[in-house]
Amino acid sequence: MVVTGTTKKRGRIIDWQQRYCGPAPVPATWADQWNGDPVLIAAMLGAGALMMWRLSGSRRQAGLLALAVLALAFVSPLCALTIALFAARAVHHLLLFTLAAPLLAIAFPAPWLGKRVPAVLFGSTVMLWAWHWPVAYDAALGNVALYWVMQLALLSAGWAFWTAVGTASPAQAVTGIVGGAVQMGFLGALLTFATRPLYAVHATSTVPFGIGPIADQQLAGLIMWVPGMLPYAATIGWIAHRSWRQMTQTGAAT
Repeated sequence: MVVTGTTKKRGRIIDWQQRYCGPAPVPATWADQWNGDPVLIAAMLGAGALMMWRLSGSRRQAGLLALAVLALAFVSPLCALTIALFAARAVHHLLLFTLAAPLLAIAFPAPWLGKRVPAVLFGSTVMLWAWHWPVAYDAALGNVALYWVMQLALLSAGWAFWTAVGTASPAQAVTGIVGGAVQMGFLGALLTFATRPLYAVHATSTVPFGIGPIADQQLAGLIMWVPGMLPYAATIGWIAHRSWRQMTQTGAAT
């Protein structure tokens, strides 16, 4: 079988050496640029059908919600906007790492990861930081295959992290969540206070939106630094509530 570097998408030829979501949009057009990739849509429909067949109850609900989040990230015009704005890419990555991934952790739990919180935290941190390294990031946005390696790596790392903290003891879970929040916040701070543009791929694409690459990068950092902390804080609150209920039930039983 001969594999070529192009494939059909939305009635045109896609070059696998170019950006998956297409060229950088402008403010007048980005909201109309939905992603109609038939392979992606077929894969998501197939995953939804498999979840309906194999899962039930809260696991099924979580899995379907995760697919809805992934559709927002990859099918909606947000996909195109991430080519123009690094701030939109920050939203995209947060959707993957802090929303879709924990939902998938509920749908597809792996309790054995709860005993490996430090290792999983380290691995997920390396993965998140590695794909925000300018050379790796620019390369991923310029090659479709590498782009999907990045997306699947971030989603898998997020699933492993949230699965680990969701099945660990309360003390280990809180330690892991605090560690995850610290590394996310530090990455956001680094982007916010960087004094030069780090990503060549966004050097000129932000200008039609009325902001320069530095301002766009700072906004991305703030998105990771502030809204990005909310899932971690909410999870700590949920763990505290669960632990309190268990203590109350234990006290009532005695």
